Amino acid sequence: MSTNSAPGTDMPSAQVPDYPMPRAARCPFDPPPALHTLQDRAPISRVRLWDGSSPWLVTRYEDVRALLADPRIGSDSDLPHYPHLSPAQKERRRQSRTFINMDDPEHARLRRMVTAAFSIRQVEALRPAIQKIVDGLIDTMLAGPEPVDLVEAFALPVPSLVICELLGVPYADHGFFQANSKILIRRTSTVEQARVATQQLLEYLDRQIGVKLAHPADDVLSTLAARVRAGELSRHEAASMGMLLLTAGHETTANMIALGTLALLQNPDQLDRLRESDDPKTVASAVEELLRYLSIVHSGRRRVALEDIEVGGVTIRAGEGVVLANDVANRDPDAFPAPDRLDIDRNPRHHVAFGFGVHQCLGQPLARVELQVVYSTLYRRVPTLKLAVDLDEIPFKHDGSVYGVYELPVTW
Repeated sequence: MSTNSAPGTDMPSAQVPDYPMPRAARCPFDPPPALHTLQDRAPISRVRLWDGSSPWLVTRYEDVRALLADPRIGSDSDLPHYPHLSPAQKERRRQSRTFINMDDPEHARLRRMVTAAFSIRQVEALRPAIQKIVDGLIDTMLAGPEPVDLVEAFALPVPSLVICELLGVPYADHGFFQANSKILIRRTSTVEQARVATQQLLEYLDRQIGVKLAHPADDVLSTLAARVRAGELSRHEAASMGMLLLTAGHETTANMIALGTLALLQNPDQLDRLRESDDPKTVASAVEELLRYLSIVHSGRRRVALEDIEVGGVTIRAGEGVVLANDVANRDPDAFPAPDRLDIDRNPRHHVAFGFGVHQCLGQPLARVELQVVYSTLYRRVPTLKLAVDLDEIPFKHDGSVYGVYELPVTW
């Protein structure tokens, strides 16, 4: 292997680590130890991706937050040297670009079309309906046999039902879009698998847009259909936006429900504190702490420098790829004292689990309400909830861009 230095560093190319890095076996909730080592010794350094490229990896909280808010950093996935997560993700974004992978003014123009549906006011109005969904699923779970897979029986249906109602998509189709979503977030999916899954989802959302054009209702897809009718969006753009909202709207929250439950079961003092409190502020704080502690997007936020940027004593040149490691940034001791300890009273609202700046997660108000309802209800209604298998028997999503568990067998 060559020992020539990687561009812009004094690190021999043989020492440039691959990214993403393997997680620690000792604690499935912690970022890879190698990320902490980089955070301590080389917080802005080169890493090697699947395609042989070597973008910058940024690991300290202060630097990550600053760059997420910097207009000199671009999110356009069509830019040369954009650090794609995998061949499958590159193919997906070739077929279906959305505002999360665009820069202003296009990013702002398209994002504004759906912002209202995810506003804090609109989402809070959904809280009673979300509570009803959660209670109904718990009723069904308690009435059935045990043990049960919490992912299948509860964690996945909660956000799927909510996002289907919000978008105006039939929940009866959930098996179809969940199966295709899993292909798209799995790093090991082939380009052909990603192409087929993306095409199937786009065709499905296009049909749904067609339904809303003929029979508009009070939902997000009808809003997008109205934009199509007005000539402000193409059918393809509307379908792509619908696909983004549908897939992101259930995958991330489902993983947070299951993985958050597992984290609490492994920290019974924190679970007891949450279960015994009827203070909404405690519940809200628990949600923020679990978001910080788990940071389920473990593939980093992907960007490209649009200009030369000096950060942390390093100059990132225009055109170079950048990966902002939000998971280890949320474990930075300079930002969060004792960061590897789960403390639901911490209330770390300044975490970067949802990103930061103009590209921060559109759906974060909805995710927060869903998690608040779940975390304040499930453990109180099922106070004896416990794992039905040993921790080392639980299959974790080491191969996904969104971290979580494939199954979570529980009993009570």
